[in-house]
Amino acid sequence: MTRDISAILFDKDGTLIDYHLSWRPINDRAALHAARGDERLAARLLQLAGADPATGRVAADSLLAAATPRDIAAAWIAAGSPFTLGPLAGDLDRIFCAGVEDAVPVTDLAELFARLKGRGLALGIASSDSAAAIAATARRFEIDRHLDFIAGYDSRHGTKPDPGMLLAFARQSGLPASTVAVVGDNLHDMRMASAGGAGLKVAVLTGTGTREMLEGAADVCLESIAGLEAALSGRIDPHGR
Repeated sequence: MTRDISAILFDKDGTLIDYHLSWRPINDRAALHAARGDERLAARLLQLAGADPATGRVAADSLLAAATPRDIAAAWIAAGSPFTLGPLAGDLDRIFCAGVEDAVPVTDLAELFARLKGRGLALGIASSDSAAAIAATARRFEIDRHLDFIAGYDSRHGTKPDPGMLLAFARQSGLPASTVAVVGDNLHDMRMASAGGAGLKVAVLTGTGTREMLEGAADVCLESIAGLEAALSGRIDPHGR
């Protein structure tokens, strides 16, 4: 199967970026803003969106793990945030985009992407974050020159788990979707891959998804993208060993 892979479409947070090391301060800032400084309301908003109140860890496929800023804003307004939808969604977009400064990569992304590009692979990123946040992350970690495609929730390709982002990447790359590997940390990534007919579904454990959750939905489950090259070369089993 891996011999037929000509392109890789990565999720961003939890895949390229260690979710729990990167996103707790960003989520905290977003919730406190949505609560207009009311710490009790902010804690309630975080819990509603999937964050554990004691540890700050975020549940897989929860709002914070998988939803767009607009969806998060809508849920928080319904739970008591004193904003209207447009302004809060825009504010969350800006907070999340600025959060690139807190991002902790799971490996040396510039080196990894350079090697993958050297193999002749088309490379893209598809995220529930905005296209601007993806671009900012790519610039910070010096992978922008290796990218053929980015898609955020606002790129008009739909949102995960619908297949629009994957199909747009395949179309732009001039490749059938069956030659694309999708790499992500959540079930919505795997479901996007299945819905779009991706050739390989690669799950990673650097985000909110667990091995128990992801192994049944993925072709390969890796500890991180640091093992991706070995997996593509067939030097690693489906369980990431």
